[in-house]
Amino acid sequence: MALSLAALPSPSITLYIPKKGSNLYPPKLNKMSPIQCSLSVSTHSKTPQFDLKTYWTTLILEINQKLDQAVPIQYPDKIYEAMRYSVLAKGAKRAPPVMCVAACELFGGNRHAAFPTACALEMVHSASLIHDDLPCMDDDPSRRGQPSNHKIYGVDMAILAGDALFPLGFHHIVSHTPSDLVPEPRLLSVIAEIARAVGSTGMAAGQFLDLEGGPNSVEFVQEKKFGEMGECSAVCGGLLAGAKDDEIQRLRRYGRAVGVLYQVVDDILEAKTMKSKVDEDKKKKKGKSYVALYGVEKAIEVAEELRAKAKKELDGFEKYGESVLPLYSFVDYAADRGFSFGGSS
Repeated sequence: MALSLAALPSPSITLYIPKKGSNLYPPKLNKMSPIQCSLSVSTHSKTPQFDLKTYWTTLILEINQKLDQAVPIQYPDKIYEAMRYSVLAKGAKRAPPVMCVAACELFGGNRHAAFPTACALEMVHSASLIHDDLPCMDDDPSRRGQPSNHKIYGVDMAILAGDALFPLGFHHIVSHTPSDLVPEPRLLSVIAEIARAVGSTGMAAGQFLDLEGGPNSVEFVQEKKFGEMGECSAVCGGLLAGAKDDEIQRLRRYGRAVGVLYQVVDDILEAKTMKSKVDEDKKKKKGKSYVALYGVEKAIEVAEELRAKAKKELDGFEKYGESVLPLYSFVDYAADRGFSFGGSS
């Protein structure tokens, strides 16, 4: 397995992971594996060729249109403008809604049944980013290639915009999901899943420990701040399509691994492009990450284990044939970043 970082100016490094030793995640590798530090985590993948970019960008167009309709300008104008500013940010990858749709289609579900929940997930995701960027939280001045919400609308309005997007997501699921495609008990399960993911045992817990926790809380922070959204997105798609309990659990483990993997690789790439000690100091202040705590080499090891873990969960869906390919491809994209959308998050 190889994590390539070739597009960056740093020299290539090969790291060998031994059979035994203390790992941050249960070891998935049974023999020495070289990891090449370059721009992506490249492995000898068993994933058949799949045009993820076309699949993803097609869904982005549909989701963007539906989000535009879901958050119209109305009185009071300013709060809706702030909500739309973040939800409709140009270049947003729409990873949560796309993963939701892909998981729904895996089990034969209709993507039109998944779109309301997919839009709700993007609203929730955007709300969490608005709040994370606040000066009292991560204090980030930019997001998705543009100034953060509070930099344009002020801290007070940014808080209100985020607060408004959370319940709007739940309302959108209930009011727009076709009842002939999704039975009510499934909708209730979806709403409960999203509430769990964003609440005090989910993303909020991760943000709290990112602010207040010690160095040994890094795994918890990563799983809660970044893994929860991936887990929730995959699980909601499965719930909408009526997946079995054991299949939901596979989706849960898969989505969490992909969510954390994406962030770990982000941190590795950012560390490789650091140009000064000032940059490094800023990165250390931004929160708990494997790179900041253990260094790039250990973070590469974690990324490879997460990639293997996610794909192992998908192996249990082989009976669904090619329908599982989008979910396999998400894993490779999270590691390799094989194409660009021109934005982030």
